[in-house]
Parts: sequence; C-alpha cells; structure tokens
Amino acid sequence: MALTRDQLAMRVAQEFRDGYYVNLGIGIPTLAANFIPEGMEVSLQSENGILGMGQFPLEEEVDADLINAGKQTVTLNTGASLFSSSQSFGMIRGGHVDLTVLGAFEVDVQGNIASYMIPGKLIKGMGGAMDLVAGADNIIVTMTHASKHGDSKLLQECTLPLTGAGCIKRVLTDLALIDIEDGKFILRERAPGVSVEEIIKLTAGELVVPDDVPEMQF
Repeated sequence: MALTRDQLAMRVAQEFRDGYYVNLGIGIPTLAANFIPEGMEVSLQSENGILGMGQFPLEEEVDADLINAGKQTVTLNTGASLFSSSQSFGMIRGGHVDLTVLGAFEVDVQGNIASYMIPGKLIKGMGGAMDLVAGADNIIVTMTHASKHGDSKLLQECTLPLTGAGCIKRVLTDLALIDIEDGKFILRERAPGVSVEEIIKLTAGELVVPDDVPEMQF
C-alpha cells in the first residue's frame, strides 16, 4: 500500500540527526516538522528568514504574520530567530544547512532533479530550490513514485528543465526509499505491503534490487 503524506513525512524525519540545521521544501517536506523524534534538537530553517521553526500551529496559535517560505503559518521554538531573506540565502549558499528535503517532478539516475517547471502549466516557480541543491551536500527528495497518469517520475534521464545536476543521492517515494549511486537507482526499503515487483514496474530508470529489501519501519 502506498504511503500517505504523513507517513512520508514520518519516514523523512527518521533522517534527522541531533543538532541538524534542516530546510524543508514546500509540500510533503514541510509536514516533517510535526514528526521530529522526541528528545532530538533540530533547527528548521526557512528561506524567508527563520531559524528555529516549530510544528504547524493549532487554530488558537495561528499568527498570520508568522509564515514560512510557502506562505504557511508556522510556530517558533524557544530561541528561534528572524532575519532577512538575504541572510537566509547566505546560510544556504554557504553550506550551513545539514539536510535539505525537497519535492520534485522528476529525478534521474545521474542525481539530476527537475522540480520547478512543467512547460504549458502554471507553476509557482523555483523559489529557493536552485540555491538549496547547490549549497547542500545532503538532500532528500520526497515525491510520488509515479504521476497521476501512472508515468514514472524516476527516470533514466529527466525530460523537464533541471533545477540542479548531479546533486540528489536519496529519494523517498510513496512506494520506496531509493539511493542513487554510480548512475543507478538502488532500492533500499519498500513501503509496507508494496512488492518489489510493483516498484520495478513503476521505475523507468535502471534499478538495482538487493537480495533483501526490508519494509519501512515507523
């Protein structure tokens, strides 16, 4: 069974480490803020100038002036700081973000990512994605494994304009956790109830399947 949005966010949060500075992209990645493991200190950074974001607010906690880069209302943890967007991008471009989690339209076996443009469709734009993929060594992409039409998003070569080249090493989809190594996809984990055969069928790029592919644990 394919993972829900919350399950994707829960699995992403397992990649956090104590003391990490993390940037969460728009969409599924932002939900990971609600699943930081108890007792772990993670500082969430936003391109519009926040360091130390907390979980999404309850209705009574909403402050319309306090938003993330996706214009969603957020909360602040104790010790959080606010600053200019230029300072925020200085952190990103300077390599001070330990982990970046982004959504994508396509990823290919060379670690290329296409995440900002579909010709003929109105898309919000690139935002800070180009800076994030250029300034971070540790990037995880979260997305559905296939489009709503059943077309694979894990390709031998991206067909859409690239956001970044050779920068993605790990992809979490609603079906699987996949690493990218030496020009190939490597299947590491599968969603509970999802077979290896299903994943192979929906992966267009070359996929290496180890002898043992465990189910994800939550």
